[in-house]
Amino acid sequence: MKKVTGIGGIFFKCKDPKAINAWYKLHLGFDTTPYGTSFKWRDAEDSTKEGLTQWNPFPQDTKYFAPSEKDFMINYRVENLEELVEALKKENVTIVDKIESFDYGKFVHILDPEGNKIQLWEPKD
Repeated sequence: MKKVTGIGGIFFKCKDPKAINAWYKLHLGFDTTPYGTSFKWRDAEDSTKEGLTQWNPFPQDTKYFAPSEKDFMINYRVENLEELVEALKKENVTIVDKIESFDYGKFVHILDPEGNKIQLWEPKD
């Protein structure tokens, strides 16, 4: 079973998400929205498949990264989230919540050994 297939997103806390979005737009050319920006790319093994990596600043006081106390969270793309979660449970990995489904994919959060919250995403590319 292939576990992680790539980085789906980078999320971080900042004092002023609007100002950070504006700075990255002005100085680095990011096409930002209130939700950051998406970087589109093509799959190396099948160039007909598109994917994206999300970049998103969050307010400093967000609780979205809890229970982690870190100022960042990485989202990893996976192929079969339900199968992976079952394997992770058997490996005694901390699963923070239940799998949630949206129009753009399935998500779940886990913790690494240092308490970093990780978001796993099975996209609907």
